[in-house]
Order: sequence, then structure tokens, then C-alpha cells
Amino acid sequence: MSLGSQSFVDLNSVVQQVDAWLWGWPLVGFVIAVGLVLTVALGFVQFRYFIQSWKYIFYPAKSALDGKQTENYITPIQAFLNTLSASIGNGSAAGMSTAVVGGGPGAAFWVFVLGFLYMVIRYAEVYASMEYHEVTPTGATRGGPMVYMKKLPGGVFLAYLYALFCLALSLVTGNAMQCNSIRLGIERITGISPLVTAVVLFILLLYIMFGGATRIIRVSERIVPIKVGLFFITTFIVLAYYYQSLFATLKLIMMYALTPEAVAGGVVGFSVQQAISYAMSRSLNATEAGLGTAGILYGSTRGKNAVENSIMSMASSFISSQLVCFLLIVVLVASGVWNSGLVSTQLTMAAYETVFGTFGSIVVAFLTISFGLGVLVAYAFIGRECWLYLTRGRWPFVFTLLYCSMALFGSLSKVDLIWNATGIINAGLIGINLVALIYLLPSIRKGLRDWELAQKK
Repeated sequence: MSLGSQSFVDLNSVVQQVDAWLWGWPLVGFVIAVGLVLTVALGFVQFRYFIQSWKYIFYPAKSALDGKQTENYITPIQAFLNTLSASIGNGSAAGMSTAVVGGGPGAAFWVFVLGFLYMVIRYAEVYASMEYHEVTPTGATRGGPMVYMKKLPGGVFLAYLYALFCLALSLVTGNAMQCNSIRLGIERITGISPLVTAVVLFILLLYIMFGGATRIIRVSERIVPIKVGLFFITTFIVLAYYYQSLFATLKLIMMYALTPEAVAGGVVGFSVQQAISYAMSRSLNATEAGLGTAGILYGSTRGKNAVENSIMSMASSFISSQLVCFLLIVVLVASGVWNSGLVSTQLTMAAYETVFGTFGSIVVAFLTISFGLGVLVAYAFIGRECWLYLTRGRWPFVFTLLYCSMALFGSLSKVDLIWNATGIINAGLIGINLVALIYLLPSIRKGLRDWELAQKK
């Protein structure tokens, strides 16, 4: 092994250790505490308005601006679809495989339970983004953590820090990692050279992004039904194939999730702490609840329906966490491959191959491509908003070239280190964002109460 590769391995190991330390009990406890505080303060809004959140998807709150989308703002339903697109990516497929390998089958239970805390966090960040939005000199509507953080003492610095890290997240996690996964998926199916895939993605992004925010949003929302539909159809086929063992699977998940002492599995034992820690770090990375990215999308909408749209946004968190992430782990456990020694996307492929045979790897490859494309396009909008905030609306073409160039880099490079560093970036974003939400909680709570009073009248 060369000195350079040895240094890479050492750095990768350090990053993994820092990631594990950050997602230990302090951060896990903090996220749970904030979720519980928001749940109680907002009167268990995620349960009381669970049905209503789905209703608003199919019957969105009316606004005088409906049907008048321009470059300056997007509609709430477009914000919902792009939030869903950004939160269902390859972080779900690879992340849930890592969760079950590192935390055991019990991670599925905690992904499902913690998902209800993610829902109330999603409500709070979307409401704050819509309540404290701003209109730029060009007439564009902008919201998100970098806007509402300015309400905090010293918030201007936090706002710029958040925007900077979120910009990095869009370039790395939302772009390079997704392009790398897309390239691997296409290469697995067709054998096409990585360079060809890289150039195609580069040209595709140029076309989409030079069309401005309007084209980015419209392309993104058209990808969502394809990737969501493909996932649920193939996953339900696998679950139907293993229907006789589903009860035993759920029983195994509960045993691993709730047994206080470490439960043996493979060559190591799994404790409740491991299950919770892996479930939270990987599912938060997948669902993006607490990262504030949903707030950036909803903050770009207009209208006076902040509460209705915040209620609607909770459904996106439920879909990505309690449905996509939870079902992925159930598939891995039910198929019996969870402790086979495989990791990441290879483990997911092995699960689908038990039903589809060698065609299973093609199924997962298609999922990888559709997941990656959805995230790639959605983050083009999120990253663009962060760039415009940091540069005060200047040089959008520079960001376009930078974002498209990252697609080339991601398609042609190894991104193992970047995958491991994602947890560290997410920990920082979540920590800053949740502090802001607690500070703004009185306003968030008042907004919900005022709306409820108006509904009664």
C-alpha cells in the first residue's frame, strides 16, 4: 500500500470515529429532547393533524398566487414534491443498510418511532421559514434557516455559517455522491464508460440550471412519481414474497430494539444505544428533517397559509422515514441478508436478488439512478438559494458552472470519505437549526394557536 493510500485510510478512519462520537448520546439525546419539547408545546400536532397533512397534499390550501409561478417563487405543492425528492435518495438505500449492519434489526423500530419526532421538527422549520421569509431586491421570495436565524442573538453569523455549510452539503451530498451512485448504477446495467455518464450528467444539469429556478423545480417534480412509484412497487413485491415470515421479522426487530443488554448478531452484539444511534444518524441523513432544506424550499413560496403548508410538509417526513426507511430495513431483515457481511448498496442488492434473482441488482440500479437524479435536481435549487444568499444575489451563473462541474467530479471519483463526512456536516446543521427552532418556539406556537382559533370561528 502506498503512502498516499495509507494516509487516505487513516483520514477515513478518523472521520468515521468523529462521526460515531458526534452521533453518540449527547446529540441523539439533544434531538430527542427538542423533538419532545416541540411535540408538547405544539400540542402533539403531528398526531392531531396527521390525516389533515395528507388532505393538504391532494387539496392544497388556496392562495391568490396559485397558477402564477414565476422565477421569483414556487408553489407549496412544488415545495412538497421537491422536499420529498430531496429526502428520498441514495442516502436511504445505503444509509438503511449501514443502520441495520451497525445497529441491528432494532434500528427499524427506532426509525419508525423517531420519525414522529422528525415530523414535528419538519413542521417547526417549515413554519419558521414561511413566517420569517424575505423578499429580495429582484422580487424573489427567500426563506429557510439562514433567514430565520437572523432573529437570534448573533444570528447573522449563524445565518451565514448555515448557508455556507448547506451550500457545501448541496455540492457534496446532493451532487457528487448522487452522481457517483448514478454512474455506478448505469455502469452496472449497461457497462457504459463512467466518462460518458459524467459528460451526460454535466450537459443535463447545464440545460436544467440555465432554465433558472422554474425549470429546476419542474424537472424535479416530474422525477418524484417515477422514483417513489418504482420503490414502492418493487418493495411491496419483495414483502409479498416473504409474507409468511413478516410476523417473525417484526418480532425480531422488537427484540433487538427493546432488549436492554446487547443482543448477539453476527460476530458482535447490538445494544439499544447502537440501534437508536444508527437509526437516528442514518434516517436523519435520509429524511433531512432538522437540516432545514425543506424550509429553504417552502420559504420560496408565497401566501398566508404558513400553518396549512407546515402541516402538509409533515407528510413528506412520514413518507421518507416511516415508509421508505422503515420498509427498507424490513426488507433487509425479512430476506435474511442483514447479517451476511455485505454493506451499503451491495446489501440492498442482495435483498432484492433473493426475489428477483440476478434481475434484483438491475432493480436496485434503477432505484439508485432515479433516487440520485431526484436529489441531484432538487439540490440544484437548494444550493442555488444558499449561493444567492451568500453572494447577495450575484453571479448565479458561477454557481451553475460549479454545480455542473461537481457532477463531473462525483461521477469520476471515489467518494468513500465524503460519504463518511456527511454525518459530521449533518450534525453541525442540525445542531444550529434546532437551537434556532427552540428560540423561535413561542412564535411557532402562537402561529398554530391563532390558526386553530380562526378555524373554530
